[in-house]
Amino acid sequence: MKSFLCRSLKVRLYPVIGVFLLLFSCQTLATEQLTIGVLKFGTVRWELDVIQHHGLAKKRGLELNVLALASSNAINVSLQGGTSDIIVNDWIWVSRQRDEGKSYTFVPYSVAAGGLMARADSGINSVSDLVGRNLGVAGGPVDKSWLLLRAHMKKNHNLDPQEVSEVNFGTPPLLNELALRGDLDAILNFWHWGARFKAAGHKQVISIPEVLGGLGIDQTLALIGWTFDENIASERPGVMEAFAAASYEAKKILLESDEEWERLRPLTKAKDDATLIELRDAFRAGIPRNFGESEKNTAAEIFALLAQEGGTKLVGNSTQLNPGTFWNGFTVHESLFE
Repeated sequence: MKSFLCRSLKVRLYPVIGVFLLLFSCQTLATEQLTIGVLKFGTVRWELDVIQHHGLAKKRGLELNVLALASSNAINVSLQGGTSDIIVNDWIWVSRQRDEGKSYTFVPYSVAAGGLMARADSGINSVSDLVGRNLGVAGGPVDKSWLLLRAHMKKNHNLDPQEVSEVNFGTPPLLNELALRGDLDAILNFWHWGARFKAAGHKQVISIPEVLGGLGIDQTLALIGWTFDENIASERPGVMEAFAAASYEAKKILLESDEEWERLRPLTKAKDDATLIELRDAFRAGIPRNFGESEKNTAAEIFALLAQEGGTKLVGNSTQLNPGTFWNGFTVHESLFE
């Protein structure tokens, strides 16, 4: 009788156990979906490729969908319209959006901000040499780097490049091409275009961190970062922490592995070894190592400076950096690279 009861009990339990195991398996395999909006040929895709190639998001229960878009404006619209969950933008934009009632927030992505580049034969060795020269500027009249350069020159040289130079605004690749042809004497361009320009045998006159130093701000600061709605973090606990952790694990790989850069060579479109090395080194130099209260205070100082220089066209009606601009859910610290 006992043997019969045991056999009967087992028969009845097997389906229950099977259902339990199936449910457990489905729960274990469940992943969170995140859509990342990026420029089609932008440098953010390099880090995302590392995340995908090494399964850094997958092992944290995330599935990333990369949405390639044609312009920065399209990227912003994708976040605002809910097509993307995450984009890369600067904290000036995030603060302005918060001032207008949005709940976007920011995790540091890169301190790389480009600089002023000049042709090797231009005779331009300092910003004071821009007087009377043809200058190309990427990003438009309220670009952050341009406003900071203007403030730097006005403070330290009593010169405004807007007034003493022939200023031409244009797209980064066009400015590089014009400078390489000799149609522009100098260009203020984004970091990766500056790296390509330098690899072609030309020089950097001053970097944006040096510009900030001349304004009395000696701290290196991430100007761009992963930008998302903080409601995602509260409604989907652990998702944004996991994504940020995957991002910084990818940065660690890119910091330490030259072989990884060789793998990425086709994606970087580096035409030779010199270009790849310049891009690699500039990316590594732009990896944030720390971001805490000191950096937030510095950001508030820079915001006030940019608000003064750029006015409402840049910052809207906000007069100070908005609380919550920087997300507290993930801490950038040197220990991430140990």
